[in-house]
Amino acid sequence: MAKAYEFLANGFEDIEALAPVDILRRGGVEVKTVSISDSLMVESANGVTVKADLLFDEIDDFSDADILMLPGGMPGAANLNLHEGLRKLLVEQNEKGKRLGAICAAPMVLGSVGVLKEKRATCYPGFEKRLTGAEHTGELCTIDGNITTGKGPAAAFIYGFAILEQLTSAATAQEVKDGMLVSELIKLH
Repeated sequence: MAKAYEFLANGFEDIEALAPVDILRRGGVEVKTVSISDSLMVESANGVTVKADLLFDEIDDFSDADILMLPGGMPGAANLNLHEGLRKLLVEQNEKGKRLGAICAAPMVLGSVGVLKEKRATCYPGFEKRLTGAEHTGELCTIDGNITTGKGPAAAFIYGFAILEQLTSAATAQEVKDGMLVSELIKLH
């Protein structure tokens, strides 16, 4: 079974954090949410309090991770960017060729640690210059090698399904889409 860790900091964007977790868990991926603070309780940018599964400082080893994910939101993404342990972990994961995911403002964290060099990536408008070394695509979701980036809250489902497909299969992603009535949503668009 594939395993994902999603890192939460106070000020995270609700949809960008929880929609991908929900999608991945529906698809059979083991997902652990990790608070980077000293409390399991993490408050979103919109005042919703979520209880993380784990504390960053209590985990010695993330080597079982197939992907590390960063939700956006401000000041959540900025708080993630300040966490030296997480920054080091992202570089190590990238050096091993393992997957990284970030959405909205959070791709700036990947840019600041240097893992976006010569990659294509997307982010929330206004953060393009923080994608250090990357070619900004402006797409809702961009996959380049081991890195998946999403543009913002409206892209949370697309981003989540893209990661699910990478970790499982296109068939599994489609099965979850069907169960979530995604085709009904598309009809409304």
